[in-house]
Amino acid sequence: MGRLIDGDWKTDAELTENDRKQRQDTFRERIHSGSRFPPEPGRYHLYIARACPWAHGAVLVRALLGLEDALSMDVVDPYRGANGWQFSPEKSGCTPDSLHGSDFLHEVYTEADPEFTGRVTTPVLWDRVEGTIVNNESIEIMEMLATAFGGHSDGADLYPEGKRDRIDAVVEELYEPINQGVYTAGFADSQAVYEEAVRNLFDALDYWEEVLADQRFLVGDALTLADLRLFPALVRFDPVYHTHFKCTLQRLVEYPNLWGYTRDIYQHDGVPATVNLDHIKEHYYQSHTAINPTGFVPVGPDIDFTAPHGRG
Repeated sequence: MGRLIDGDWKTDAELTENDRKQRQDTFRERIHSGSRFPPEPGRYHLYIARACPWAHGAVLVRALLGLEDALSMDVVDPYRGANGWQFSPEKSGCTPDSLHGSDFLHEVYTEADPEFTGRVTTPVLWDRVEGTIVNNESIEIMEMLATAFGGHSDGADLYPEGKRDRIDAVVEELYEPINQGVYTAGFADSQAVYEEAVRNLFDALDYWEEVLADQRFLVGDALTLADLRLFPALVRFDPVYHTHFKCTLQRLVEYPNLWGYTRDIYQHDGVPATVNLDHIKEHYYQSHTAINPTGFVPVGPDIDFTAPHGRG
């Protein structure tokens, strides 16, 4: 996918072994009162890819808290080529870079840090006042939006203080076997690595299937950030991960509780607009040519996220 090396973009073919060993810079500042980055509506801007599950979590928080007016947003092209994420405003569901007029997302990164070294990922939280990236770590952006902008929200509390330790623990539990596990399986460099990743993935799905037999959401009866961390993986499971990443032991729709839970979250106000299956499928099937060299995007599966979920 290429990366920035000291502010210069290099494609995968151009990266040397030394380049690959270089440090990986990140942006990890926080928005909070009294800081360099106070919670001011209209000050911050989000860059996302509809295809990206990590960015999807941030978009879900924005939508469920009704922060669309407080936090502007641009959407990159689902296809990620040799130059990384790009802006294609002529394409359905995509926007220009409304702040800088960039052609590629890596130009936004070097606008913030001309010497940046590392991967260029979404989501990206930009500060108009300081003229820099605040943060590009997805779960931290989700937490900031849920806490710093609580006073500007008309939605539920997705990160309640009394449950934060448990929410954080569940987010950690989900990461390795599920959120990252599908990629470990999909990009495995050996049969053994692939099989172990798939086993761990489905062991985790089986576990959460049992948990959701007794409660509506992952941390009880209320929707939290933990659910918004899992939902992007589940909504992509049958269209992409099952086939493209060969996670074929079972489809999501064959899990009664996980499938009902996915429909339940999808049917919350604002959530359907965050799910763009055309972008999701185009990204995975056309960008990952090592896995899908033809670039053909499959027709289907036909999934009805609007069917009654029965979990109220």
